[in-house]
Amino acid sequence: MLAEIKGLNEECGIFGIWGHEEAATLTYYGLHSLQHRGQEGAGIVVGGNGTLQFHKGLGLVTEVFSRGELEQLTGMAAIGHVRYSTAGGGGYTNVQPLLFRSQGGSLALAHNGNLVNADELRFRLEQQGSIFQTTSDTEVLAHLIKRSDEPILKERIKEALTHLRGAFAFLILTETEMYIALDPHGFRPLSLGRLGEAYVVASETCAFDVIGATYEREVEPGELIMINKQGVRSERFAPKVARSICSMEYIYFARPDSNVDGINIHTARKNLGKRLAFEAPVEADVVTGVPDSSISVAIGYAEATGIPYELGLIKNRYVGRTFIQPSQSLREQGVKMKLSPVQGVVAGKRVVMVDDSIVRGTTSKRIVRMLREAGATEVHVRISSPPITHPCFYGIDTSTKEELIAANHTIEQIRQLIEADSLAFLSQEGLLQAIGRPNDSTNCGQCLACFTGQYPTKIGGEHVGTCVQASWCEY
Repeated sequence: MLAEIKGLNEECGIFGIWGHEEAATLTYYGLHSLQHRGQEGAGIVVGGNGTLQFHKGLGLVTEVFSRGELEQLTGMAAIGHVRYSTAGGGGYTNVQPLLFRSQGGSLALAHNGNLVNADELRFRLEQQGSIFQTTSDTEVLAHLIKRSDEPILKERIKEALTHLRGAFAFLILTETEMYIALDPHGFRPLSLGRLGEAYVVASETCAFDVIGATYEREVEPGELIMINKQGVRSERFAPKVARSICSMEYIYFARPDSNVDGINIHTARKNLGKRLAFEAPVEADVVTGVPDSSISVAIGYAEATGIPYELGLIKNRYVGRTFIQPSQSLREQGVKMKLSPVQGVVAGKRVVMVDDSIVRGTTSKRIVRMLREAGATEVHVRISSPPITHPCFYGIDTSTKEELIAANHTIEQIRQLIEADSLAFLSQEGLLQAIGRPNDSTNCGQCLACFTGQYPTKIGGEHVGTCVQASWCEY
């Protein structure tokens, strides 16, 4: 489980709507469906009627909007955000959307991702006189827009976006317009939908389902979409490059009922399990998945092997994702409270425990011990991703290689450390093939940097991106 490492956090979720009289309420429901992407804070900015109103706070969406705040947010357009602090730290001031007011008009920003050159840009902007109100990398874009010499806002935004490097999905709301932008590599998912005459945008398509919207298309990497009373206009702010969508969206982050770039997450994870069964079969009596992201994988593994799938681990639904808790001590306590083995399922059985990843190994070790304490005679661990050996700089906050168990130990050493009877990870080739993205771009359009150390963009002034082709890839 990705919960197990200090500093490994998901990037956030964003939602926006233009042209609906219940914009604030629909954004609330959209954010609620994206709650799995961040639980530290939430906020909504509403506009479209000549002014911008906002409310934000620390906590879950239901906690932030619990005292009638939605009724005070009136307007035909809104953007919202659920956050975990990957860059810039936590605290109320960093909760998004960020709202900036000036004589030239107001502007609100919501951001999913991580800018790898934020510190460099921030230093340069401060040298030029900019004063930052937050420690979030998101604020950099606002200052770049403000300092642009272009005559109209759309061109100022386009120019500002060209200075950014890394992963970003932005929603920008003014008194009269909404802008949508995705970084040139498309690290993060972002989809466009319709609800009657209204336009909707969200990090995941599950947000469309909850409000009754229909999916239209993906926001293209390097695309800037402008929506106002005159309609929708799309332009490019960057030339096309090979897509590098985060593989962890398919492995762990996205909800099973979402489609990411046209691929259903539940189906992709089942295929990961089937491929894992092909690569790492084992004699066992029962297959179980670590809730929630590994359930689909475990079902696929069980179908492919013929070993029965059972609910060997039960999740306490009143405890959130442990990795989203803001301190290591809370994360560790969360693991203890979050899962319980089902003794009647695993006692006297050889168990295949399927999980999405091993990061530091502490959670895996605890789950293996829980299963043994519940009576499992053998515990075989199968992981639906390759070993994570390198930090991510695009929104999953792994700070050092020293924290990553696979960067410092062999698979056999990891097996011993987590006390499993056997351990196997999915291969990189198996990962790409199981997800099934088209073979028409580097690494079939996925970022594998946390597995390979080969980053699609410059990191620290060096471009280290290199295509690592699977043997079956035709590109």
